[in-house]
Amino acid sequence: MRFVFHYPEAGGPDGDVLDAGPLHKVAAAAEKAGFDGFSLSEHPVPGARWLHSGGHQTLDPFVALGHVAAATVRLRLLTHLAVAPYRNPFLLAKAAATLDRLSDGRLILGLGAGYQKSEFHALGVDMDERNALFDEALDVLPMHWSGEPFSYEGRHFSARDVVARPRPAQDPIPIWIGGNSELSRRRVARRAQGWMPMSGGARLSATARTPALGTLGELADAVTALRTAAAEAGRDEPIDVLHSYRGEGIANPDADADRHREAFAEIEKAGVTWLLVSSRTGSARATLDWLEAFGATYLPAGR
Repeated sequence: MRFVFHYPEAGGPDGDVLDAGPLHKVAAAAEKAGFDGFSLSEHPVPGARWLHSGGHQTLDPFVALGHVAAATVRLRLLTHLAVAPYRNPFLLAKAAATLDRLSDGRLILGLGAGYQKSEFHALGVDMDERNALFDEALDVLPMHWSGEPFSYEGRHFSARDVVARPRPAQDPIPIWIGGNSELSRRRVARRAQGWMPMSGGARLSATARTPALGTLGELADAVTALRTAAAEAGRDEPIDVLHSYRGEGIANPDADADRHREAFAEIEKAGVTWLLVSSRTGSARATLDWLEAFGATYLPAGR
C-alpha cells in the first residue's frame, strides 16, 4: 500500500490556504519522509455559508501541483479531486496533459462530479447536467491526449477535426473517480484506473451528495464488486483504490503506532492500494514535524 499526503486545508472563511506551510517546502518534506503522492482539492469559488460551517478554501490544483512538481522528483501528483463539470473538457484535458508532460508523467487525475450548488451557479454550469457533463469529459480526455485528429459533439460545444499536442507523458494519464454512488463505481469499472470512495461519516456524505459507506467490510465488498465488474467489462488492468484515513490520534503519528499499523493492515486487506492522510496542522513547523514523524514511524524511505 502506498501513501498520499494531502496538504492540510485551512477551515472557515478566514484561514489562509497556506497556513500549513510553503507548498514547495511541504511537498519536498513529504517526498523525503517517504510519501508516494501529494494531493490538493478544488473549490474555485466556495459559498460563504459552507465556509462558515467548516468548509475550506483551495489553491487551483493544476497550477499548485505544477509548483509541487518543480520542487520534487518522484511524488505522484493527485487532484483530490478536480470537478470535471466545472470546465470545458478540452481545457481540463490541456491542463492535465501540460502538468503530466512537465512532471515527466507523475499526474493522477482525480475527478468528481461536484456537489456545491453555489459553485455551479457562480461558474454558470447547470448542476442538473453534471453527470452528463462528467461523461462528456470522460469521452473527450483520451481523444485529446491521443494527439490525433478527432471530432466530438457535446451539449454546449462542437469540436470538428481538432488535434491537441503535446501528448501527455503517460498513456493514458490515470483517471481516478471519486464518489460512493453506483454510477461512480460503474464509471470506474468501465472507464477509469482508480476509485476514490468518500469516507468520513454520514454528515460528510450528505454534504457531498453521495451515499455513505459504512464499515471496512462494506468497503471491501464494494471493492471486490467493482473489480469484478471491471473484469466482466473486459478490462485486465488493475484498479487502484484510495482510502482517506481519519484514525483517532493520527495528529500525533508516533503515538500509539501499533494501533495505526493494525488499522493500515486491515485497510489494505479490504483491497485498498493507496492511503491518503493529512496532518491537520496550521503552521509550517508543525506540518514539517508531523511529516518527519509519520515517515520515521510508518514509511520505509523515512526510516
